Amino acid sequence: MNIQRYTAADLPALMDRITKNSIGMDEYFDRLFNLHETTTNYPPYNLVQINNVESHLEIALAGFKKGEVYVFTEYGKLFVEGQKEDTESERTFIHKGVASRSFKRAWTLSDDTEVREVVFEDGLLRIVLGKIVPEHHARKDYL
Repeated sequence: MNIQRYTAADLPALMDRITKNSIGMDEYFDRLFNLHETTTNYPPYNLVQINNVESHLEIALAGFKKGEVYVFTEYGKLFVEGQKEDTESERTFIHKGVASRSFKRAWTLSDDTEVREVVFEDGLLRIVLGKIVPEHHARKDYL
């Protein structure tokens, strides 16, 4: 058996060898390395850890109405989409500093994470995420 050293420049070759010699791991590697997703910084967001079983995803959506924002989960991913109505062609801006373009963002959720609540108010979308704790791992008080 030959042991070969890989550097960062060899990473594509390493991944090619791994994917050629694995069955059923394509989705795992795609999620791990985000091979099919483009990264963007819009809209800005915070991920806040509340405790060991709950976190909040806060997304700044200034200028969006509730009916223009869609939140859903599918295939282990959380999707947030904003479809902005085109009303800006009717207005003349002296300065335009508030971004109000349509967007689509996705976050991969672990198998033990669920969306518990979605609240949109005052331009801030808050998504409450919680860990699913099996009964045999949940805290039990005896006295």
